[in-house]
Parts: sequence; C-alpha cells; structure tokens
Amino acid sequence: MNPWQLHPQLAEDTVPVIELALSEVRLMDDANHPWLVLVPRIDGAVELIDLDASQRTQLTAEIDATSRALKALFKPDKLNIAALGNMVPQLHVHVIARYTSDIAWPRPVWGVANARPYAPEELIERIQALRGKLA
Repeated sequence: MNPWQLHPQLAEDTVPVIELALSEVRLMDDANHPWLVLVPRIDGAVELIDLDASQRTQLTAEIDATSRALKALFKPDKLNIAALGNMVPQLHVHVIARYTSDIAWPRPVWGVANARPYAPEELIERIQALRGKLA
C-alpha cells in the first residue's frame, strides 16, 4: 500500500485526467492555457533526485507523452516544462502549451492573470480529448 496522497493545493487547482504508470496527470483548471500537471505517485518525493533512476526515466517518458498530446491537440508555438515546487513542495511537473498571442507571453504563466476556470462542457471535452491522446 502506497501512502502517497495528492497535495491539497494540487487537488484544489486541478482536475484528474488519467493515471499513467508513475504519475497522476491532472489538468490545471485555467482555460487561459492548455496546462497539464504530472504528479509522480511517490510518497515524500519533493525533488527529481528523490526518484530512483527507473522512476526518473518513466517520468521523462510521461513528460514526453503529455507534451506530444498537448502539441497534437493544441498546436502551440512553444511548450513550457517546469518542476518548481516553490509553493507546493510535492514533486509535480507542469507541461504548458504556450502561444505568442497568450496573455502572459513571453513571461511565465504564474501571476500574470487570474485563472479562468473551464466551463463544465469545455472541461469534459478537454479531458476526453486528452485521455484519447494519452490512453
């Protein structure tokens, strides 16, 4: 039994999309940007170095898969990938589709604009599309 639990802030800010071999993939509830968060289900992991070699390899494969899904579905100008953890210590990786026309470009997405929650129908469509690319 793995005592892993999702950090409450991640649970509040995101919605589940799919579980991959290592990570729970979640959609940031911010329609300003197509934005996924991968959370490895490893209890106590804060940094990438807290994962063993095989887990780091798996996480890299999952970042690749989610990046390709975002690129195929949303055709962004750039993908941003980051594992900051300054506000939420639990290891998590952001994969964000960016456009030169988005509200934050070229700055990071954090703190530029208030999150715009998805409309319920839009959220369902987005999750189904992402699951279709990741399943």
